[in-house]
Amino acid sequence: MGSYLNPGSGRFRGSLRSQIYVDKSGLLEQTNAKIGTEQKYLCISRPRRFGKSMAMDMLAAYYDRAEDTSGLFEGLEVSRIPSFREHLNRYDVVKVNMQDFLSVTGSVGEMLDMLQRRILSELKEKYPEWADEPQLVFAMQDIYAGTGCPFIILIDEWDCLFREYGQDPEVQKKYLDFLRTWLKDKDYVALAYMTGILPVKKYGTHSALNMFIEYSMTEPGDFARFFGFTEDEVEELCGEYRMSFEEARAWYNGYRLVEHSRFGDRAYSMYSPKSVVEAMLRHKFGPYWNRTETYEALKIYIQMNMDGLKDAVVKMLAGDSVRINTGTFTNDMTTFATKDDVLTLLVHLGYLTYNGDAETASIPNREVSQEYVNAISTMDWQEVIRSVNESRRLLEALWAGDGDAVAEGIDRAHNEISILRYNDENSLSCTVGLAFYFAREYYTVVREMPAGRGFADICMIPRRLHADKPAAILELKWDGSAQGAIAQIRNRQYVEALKDYQGSLLLAGISYDRKSKKHSCVIERMELYKAAAYE
Repeated sequence: MGSYLNPGSGRFRGSLRSQIYVDKSGLLEQTNAKIGTEQKYLCISRPRRFGKSMAMDMLAAYYDRAEDTSGLFEGLEVSRIPSFREHLNRYDVVKVNMQDFLSVTGSVGEMLDMLQRRILSELKEKYPEWADEPQLVFAMQDIYAGTGCPFIILIDEWDCLFREYGQDPEVQKKYLDFLRTWLKDKDYVALAYMTGILPVKKYGTHSALNMFIEYSMTEPGDFARFFGFTEDEVEELCGEYRMSFEEARAWYNGYRLVEHSRFGDRAYSMYSPKSVVEAMLRHKFGPYWNRTETYEALKIYIQMNMDGLKDAVVKMLAGDSVRINTGTFTNDMTTFATKDDVLTLLVHLGYLTYNGDAETASIPNREVSQEYVNAISTMDWQEVIRSVNESRRLLEALWAGDGDAVAEGIDRAHNEISILRYNDENSLSCTVGLAFYFAREYYTVVREMPAGRGFADICMIPRRLHADKPAAILELKWDGSAQGAIAQIRNRQYVEALKDYQGSLLLAGISYDRKSKKHSCVIERMELYKAAAYE
């Protein structure tokens, strides 16, 4: 067993012994299908702490020919697939973490020299009769010619150099050229599998690594369910640890990944494994994924002076989605031509989720939303943070049935967030969404909820742990009357949307008069029992 050549199963054994292990070995069915084909070059990009390194440890343990690991995989999902025995322990595995080399060298040249020396040293120890070449590529060619056994090459943190040398295109090009020379069109490569946060760097008019097929947060392909926890997996863990699945969804759900195949499309709601595992083991929900990196990382990007970027962030903080074009993003962390490039980066970093069908981005969940608040609170967006902080008082005014106080609070939010154009119900909805930001502490907030004979503008449904709070239906009227909004709730039977809810319900009509530039609010309370009732 070596450090880089056939590194063994120790790390994967540690994963199996962990208090929480979620079986992702179905990934091996996908990688097995790619071995020795034109599709053998895979680049998997996901946010930090989404299980990339753990998956790589599993691949190393499965393919490594120096150790019989069949016992580790018996009973896992992979053991039930037809190709399980065909590829088990059949390859020489080379596994490297680029961050390890970058962190102890002073330049990319030193980094690549050290990487080649260390791998060559282990190759020569195992294959002294063939590995006598001073160049890594030629040594691996000779070994393959002598043994007939190809290599599985696993590269973790492949993109770390682009984060460290973001402003140095010459360094980046040298690194990409090395990877291309090592991997491209080489018969000794049975499978090349890279993971990182970013997709493959676009360099100039072409990509040096254009042989790689990318599976990212925007295009996950048939690898969607293997990185992050699926909703079913989280629900099972919540049952085992006696935690509220409803709260887990509010805190950690929201990453929508769609798998496209000839059998049809399938959408997965993915959760951050780091957050879910911490919540289960601590028996407490909290912002655990965020703690692996400070909010400064997010702050750098959202305060960039790009046209419309601040508007987009405020709208998403209010619960809206914004349209983005991901096509111009060059897959690095420094080259930004438009606000869409910044937003696309935030998708890859996990600070936004992307809906490929609608081509929109949004903030995925409460945990990530809190990170935006943390970042904004230290920026010059004081009008935004004031609206967020005052949302607590606004929610209390709603509970108290104080329509005047609610109208005044929305007035303040509107006047503060002057960057938003205020000329239709969409802009009114954004203002109200930001003004009631704090409602997410207790409620599942649904925009445009199908109900009765139409769509209720905003429904706030208390989660079970907060069943003492009243539900609320908010109907908005731009240049209309608050009483008219209440009438619409009743006439179109929007209460039907809450037919399974029992308890107090607030009907709130909120309007904006463009002449007076003032809001008004009327609040009525009713009780729901076994079925929705209408007066």
